[in-house]
Amino acid sequence: MSNVTGTDTVWMTPAALAALQAELDALTAAPGDESGKARVLELRELIRRAEVGTKPDDGVVEPGMRITVTFQGDGSTETFLLGSRDLVQTDGDVEVYSPTSPLGAAINGHRVGDEVSFTAPNGAQLTVTIVAATPFA
Repeated sequence: MSNVTGTDTVWMTPAALAALQAELDALTAAPGDESGKARVLELRELIRRAEVGTKPDDGVVEPGMRITVTFQGDGSTETFLLGSRDLVQTDGDVEVYSPTSPLGAAINGHRVGDEVSFTAPNGAQLTVTIVAATPFA
């Protein structure tokens, strides 16, 4: 799992929170077992920082939002959920992009209508226009 230290909240689906709690319960059910101690600490921190629920429909790009962007140049569009694959359970109906990915980091905090440039993992300079940012339900 990714690094989850810090003080910021971590958005996740209710199903993901339930799965984390079940994993924590299973790990702590065996007293004296030190093998999962680091994971127990990580799970407790994730659960403590959990933000569960629907984001406001205010057009701001942030984790927990379904985002649609149009790529400048070829005009293609892409729709995805901004969040962590480890903390979001989507039943495979939508692609999940991390807020720390090049595209996710570039658009996070922007609004619908903004044009944002970023460097893709292959080194290409890309520009997208944010055309939609709606709460993931």
